[in-house]
Amino acid sequence: MRILIIEDDREQCTLLQFRLEKEGYSSDICCDGDDAAYYLSSNAYDLILLDCMLPHKDGLTILRELRTSGNTVPVIMLTALGELGDRISGLDCGADDYIVKPYEFGELMARIRCRLRRSSGIESLDRLCVGDISFSAEEKVLTGPADSCTLSNKEGELMELFLRNPDQTISRSTILSRIWGADYEIEDGNLDNYIYFVRRRLRKVSSTLAIKTVHGVGYRLSTEG
Repeated sequence: MRILIIEDDREQCTLLQFRLEKEGYSSDICCDGDDAAYYLSSNAYDLILLDCMLPHKDGLTILRELRTSGNTVPVIMLTALGELGDRISGLDCGADDYIVKPYEFGELMARIRCRLRRSSGIESLDRLCVGDISFSAEEKVLTGPADSCTLSNKEGELMELFLRNPDQTISRSTILSRIWGADYEIEDGNLDNYIYFVRRRLRKVSSTLAIKTVHGVGYRLSTEG
């Protein structure tokens, strides 16, 4: 699970990142509204923690742009703006939850777990259901309309990444970093080979889902067939 923290207080960002990593979540931090656009276009996230008051571009503008682009990633607002009108504005702009500072970390974790369970058709944090397939991330078993099959570790990690981000373009650099690690040396063509393997798995179970090539950028799991 990867979380993006967008918060202008760098000390709070660093502390929250540390506590999230102790809970088993990886995270990136961003302290500027303009920089947030770069992070969101360059990486796929499972959840975003978003402050309202940011330099250069405020949180509500970021949220509106995110939803207008069709990105459905869960967003929890973390802000000192706690008036009723502020909460209504945040939720109307597309936030999935709204937490007023100061907050208890335990409550934040409970809300994160809740949003992750509900997002992208996930029945549980292990089993992912999108379109006509389900996938057990733990057992690496893919089940479709006609059959089931077991995926290799790397195939399974790729499948999980796509299923957690349906209909979102994921850049090649993001895929390589998330699956093989930022410092891992891998030939670029190897990614194409693994994409071919995952496509073959989808065909084997007779799924209508398809991994589309977005030329010059990366790949996208299309739920439109």
